Amino acid sequence: MGGLRCVDGSYLTVTPVACLDSVGVPYEVTLELSRDGSPYGTVGERCGWFLARLARGVEDARRHGTWPDPDDRFPEEGSDGELFCLRYRSRSGRMGGGELRCHLRTIPVWVPAGEWRLTRRAYLEAWGPHGAGMRAVLTSAELSAFLSGLVEEAELCLGGKDLARAAWPS
Repeated sequence: MGGLRCVDGSYLTVTPVACLDSVGVPYEVTLELSRDGSPYGTVGERCGWFLARLARGVEDARRHGTWPDPDDRFPEEGSDGELFCLRYRSRSGRMGGGELRCHLRTIPVWVPAGEWRLTRRAYLEAWGPHGAGMRAVLTSAELSAFLSGLVEEAELCLGGKDLARAAWPS
């Protein structure tokens, strides 16, 4: 179970759950969210391969990024600084039931030497089906550890399938 302490003091737990094919064989994962141990939502139908790719991207950015501090290095974000947005989808395609999204923000910090220093942080937000939200603010190292743990757990619930090497399309 991957988890994060949020800025309001609550604890967000993210647990991969296997998606099963018609004969009961696990092939991908969905994420179950809990807030302080209580069910909070289900998101990301078949998102394991995507999470594995993102975890590799965060690690690559930490090693090869252009920001001076490795904690500020993240993959190049998509639209509006968003790294991902996972939502609940029913079989009919209806949305609702939760959301987990991560976007980047650049934050100016005044340094006593008389200059501004820019830092970047990932804002991981979870929303339950009733509109109550949670937020954790993460460095790239914290996001990397969270994603790597989530991918490792997902692979375990899939019987050891290596999500990073899976031949699923993006």
